[in-house]
Amino acid sequence: MTKPIFILNGPNPNLLGSREPDVYGRLTLKQIEDHCVSKAQDLGFQIEFRQSNHEGVLIDWLHDANVNASAVVINPGAYTHTSVALHDAVRAIEPPVIEVHLSQTAAREDFRHHSYIAAASKGMISGFGMASYLLGIEAAVQSLNT
Repeated sequence: MTKPIFILNGPNPNLLGSREPDVYGRLTLKQIEDHCVSKAQDLGFQIEFRQSNHEGVLIDWLHDANVNASAVVINPGAYTHTSVALHDAVRAIEPPVIEVHLSQTAAREDFRHHSYIAAASKGMISGFGMASYLLGIEAAVQSLNT
């Protein structure tokens, strides 16, 4: 049986739908999860969709992914710009990791222009709203086939 794709979300997506809808859109995290489940099924995969506001939990999930996931799609949220620990955890695991963001981080505040995760990831997709997740799933599956 094929291992699932882990979709990991860092701090604050639990507030999607009401948090800065002009930046992040009006979809809730549950709605994004539903779209991701459908997309992954179309590609022959299951997903495990998780969200935590705690950096250590995300690191534990990345370690878990090393054994129990085919690939990882991660939206590290604000930890993108601050977490060397997440960078190190991404580098430490074998499954391909795709970083995703709802907003176009390069077009936002200066402090959002640098990603510690990007340097350790297979690639990054940002600025396409919920479609960033779907493209991330496609990229993860494609990276498994190359």
